[in-house]
Amino acid sequence: MFSYLKRKLGLLSLANKMNNDSDSEPEGPVHSELSNKLKNNIAIISDIVGVSEDFVIREFKFGLHKQIDAALLFFDGLVKSEEINHGIIRPLMYESHLLTTVSPSCFEDIRALKETLLAIGEVTEANTIEELMEALFSGNAILLLDGNATVLMIDVRGWASRGVEESKTEQSVRGPHESFTENIRFNTALLRRRIQDPDLLIEYLVLGKKSRTAVCIAYLKTVAHPELVEELKRRLNRIDIDAVLESGYIEQLIEDDPFSPFATVGNSERPDRIAARVLEGRVAILVDTTPYVLTVPMLFLEGFQAPEDYYSRPYYSSIVRLLRFVAFFITLLSPALYVALTTYHVELIPTSLFITMVAAEEGTPFPAVLEAIGMGLVFEILREGGARLPTIIGPALSIVGALIIGDLAVSAGLVSAPMIIVVALTAVSSFLVIGHTDAITLMRLILVLLAGVLGAFGIAIGLLGMLIHLTSLRSFGVPYLTPWAPSVKTDLKDSMIRAPLWKMILRPRLITEFDSQREAFRLKPHPPENP
Repeated sequence: MFSYLKRKLGLLSLANKMNNDSDSEPEGPVHSELSNKLKNNIAIISDIVGVSEDFVIREFKFGLHKQIDAALLFFDGLVKSEEINHGIIRPLMYESHLLTTVSPSCFEDIRALKETLLAIGEVTEANTIEELMEALFSGNAILLLDGNATVLMIDVRGWASRGVEESKTEQSVRGPHESFTENIRFNTALLRRRIQDPDLLIEYLVLGKKSRTAVCIAYLKTVAHPELVEELKRRLNRIDIDAVLESGYIEQLIEDDPFSPFATVGNSERPDRIAARVLEGRVAILVDTTPYVLTVPMLFLEGFQAPEDYYSRPYYSSIVRLLRFVAFFITLLSPALYVALTTYHVELIPTSLFITMVAAEEGTPFPAVLEAIGMGLVFEILREGGARLPTIIGPALSIVGALIIGDLAVSAGLVSAPMIIVVALTAVSSFLVIGHTDAITLMRLILVLLAGVLGAFGIAIGLLGMLIHLTSLRSFGVPYLTPWAPSVKTDLKDSMIRAPLWKMILRPRLITEFDSQREAFRLKPHPPENP
């Protein structure tokens, strides 16, 4: 008891100390003005950065008579060396010496220097240490002149990055094979390439006190709802965290219901998919250092849609989409239905099938509910192991492991053969609805437990609870089950089936109310009229 009280008192004193420390901190950022002495500025910046091998301070002289002292500061690896050499150092040290018709004092004016000698596209000025350090850590080069309290921030960012490749998680047979990369500038270019409209706005902000991660939101100003854009900005601006290392950080901090197993923020690494969602009125969130782009709002239906649905003819696309819905119910319900039928409702099984199942289950030591949970756990282990192992041996482990473990489990009498069939069908079906895999895994386990306790009545209770939760769920104010609940007849053309493109004239009504018509009327193809 005394140790418990001591631990509680220690936590209270630690909390009081943290509160006192937070009260003593200044309310806003400190904007330290720069000095007009080059040596002083270098000393201040070096003291902030500390001893770092990749921090470069290049001091040199330039001007007609080499009378001006200057320094170029940058982090090696974050900048393009060619632009440093040919766009900054060469013009200042060599080409300035060739200019004999200008006044020597012209080189001392840092604004004139920016306008005449620097062969770089983007050059901005700064007067505070805070602005300078933010630009330095983001990959800019900093030019300081002796006698000037203003510095130039020169955009020469160019770190090693992966090129545009094919998506590994959202592959398709027909359609573009490009995917986003970890470079946010490449990603905005891929999006701008598909939406070449001046209404496409891309707004930048920085998140993460330590990581200073670049984040941008992209939307069509004439299509996206202004309240949606403002709500997203409000949620992003309230994020106060040390680092944003992946878009998943932001997804967990802006979603509507953090306790729901269903995702309310969409994500994709395919530019065509993100462009299609932006054209419907959604807002995209691009995060530097990750190829996954977020979109809001997200609907439950998006987990069953694929970009390839719109590149193929509507008949086959509709059949494939219906197969995804069938696969969703198979992977969600098949283990629970098997447990309920074999445990409580054997009279519903045909006699010949029941005899075969009883013969297969003879000698198995565990009840059906434990078999279903155990085999489901084995499947998740194999899937996770296959995903984490190198690409060369990952698929081999999944296939060989599933075959060997399943065969040995049946041979040893630990699991019945029908249970292996049910788990295999569940596993294959889950690959058709990747967008809801996490939620399905959790709901499947809950339904199996309810089926083991209450049979079909337990399954009905579980499905009713899931339906109530889905109907109450919102994504940035938009009902999650749109266009079914509430019912929007015009949007049903792209729900369980995919109508021809010439029939989908309007954008989703509950996502946007502006510029709702996305194509002209009477676009149905027809043969030419007889002359």
